[in-house]
Amino acid sequence: MDHKTQTQDQHTANEPDNGACEVFFDGSCPMCRAEISFYRQQGTGAAFHDVHALPDNLPAALSREAAMARFHVRCADGQLVSGARAFAELWKVTPGWRWLGRIAAVPPLVWVLELAYRLFLPVRPHLQRLWRRLAR
Repeated sequence: MDHKTQTQDQHTANEPDNGACEVFFDGSCPMCRAEISFYRQQGTGAAFHDVHALPDNLPAALSREAAMARFHVRCADGQLVSGARAFAELWKVTPGWRWLGRIAAVPPLVWVLELAYRLFLPVRPHLQRLWRRLAR
């Protein structure tokens, strides 16, 4: 593959398909990287932005600190959502997961999922350390 084709492939990989979304994730987190890799393998139409590696590639309404602390998605309509709503939006553009995205976005389920996500966040650093230790 020549350099021009490789550059085009890399550029295309960061642009969402028409009607898809943009995902902002913590690339320093091994669990997050594994999860994003999974979604890419599923053929999602989303664009993925590693906030750790490219902190300047953020929407104006999203700080680096907020993006590193919670999962964020910019929807096709430009709306920025985080937490459970962000996962629902990503699932909506992921083949095989679209049905779950539609269901997960509906109250009261989205509220329950958000509560679960908020309970997970304080545990996340401990799980990251464990993941890194097991990966050695």
